[in-house]
Amino acid sequence: MIYILKKLRRCLTNGSKNSFKAYGFKESPIYRVVVADSRSPRDGRFIEEIGTYNPLTQPAKVDLKEDKALEWMLKGAKPSDTVRNLFSNAGLMEKLHNAKNQK
Repeated sequence: MIYILKKLRRCLTNGSKNSFKAYGFKESPIYRVVVADSRSPRDGRFIEEIGTYNPLTQPAKVDLKEDKALEWMLKGAKPSDTVRNLFSNAGLMEKLHNAKNQK
């Protein structure tokens, strides 16, 4: 347990980000929205999975754990450009803005 806390603390001080991790079959990608250390590769090690994104369905299907996403962004995690667009469409960026202004 101490090891996990140290690892999370290191990731937060060095910068963590929300990004995608690809999985699925060839020609039919599905992405996991994950919190990862900014130095990790796209499909590499991640800290926590906070949702999924399927761009092939009409409309694109996005499942997010909003409370976990807000928690990580309040801790300092920065979403990638694509994840930021998904969060904006889901209304999370507005919730983040309101949460920061209430403090």
